[in-house]
Amino acid sequence: MKRIPLEYAILGVAVVATIAVTTSAQAQATPATAAEKVKRGEYLVSTSACHDCHTPWKMGPKGPEPDMTRALSGHPEGVVMPAPPKLEGLWTGAMSATMTAWTGPWGVSFTANLTPDPETGLGKWTQRNFIETIRTGRHMGRGREVLPPMPIAVYRNFTDADLEAIFSYLQTLPAIRNRVPEPLPPAASVAVR
Repeated sequence: MKRIPLEYAILGVAVVATIAVTTSAQAQATPATAAEKVKRGEYLVSTSACHDCHTPWKMGPKGPEPDMTRALSGHPEGVVMPAPPKLEGLWTGAMSATMTAWTGPWGVSFTANLTPDPETGLGKWTQRNFIETIRTGRHMGRGREVLPPMPIAVYRNFTDADLEAIFSYLQTLPAIRNRVPEPLPPAASVAVR
């Protein structure tokens, strides 16, 4: 039987140890399971004020509260808004009683339907569209600007993993068919839909 030189034996042990460490690091860096990702997304949506604007509010026994039967479905298509109030002095914005229509120097913005409805929500969006929207501040990453009150400057700080988790969670919601109006520019905001 031929003996292996000591240097080769040490090199072999080092290679095996390197492979073990690399495999362990890769396992730790592996993305979360789908269920863990959805759970993380639910947590982020619940703690990042998404329901404050994207879920229509209603009057409850203790005052205004989110209408969770329409969770994250955006501005209700059946709600026709009157002309926005005239903003004067230090007033730079106002919102509707549903918390889904906002007016200011930018015109009137309506919060989007974040449910996976294929016609009126995020159903046809890809994870990439969603991430690009947050990163660029433009609809689907290349369209019109995302308007106030959406805190794009803050949400850009989410990691890609966070945004993937949020998108994964939103895709698990019940799809709610609700066509949200397009934003109105300042000149057109006197004739609000």
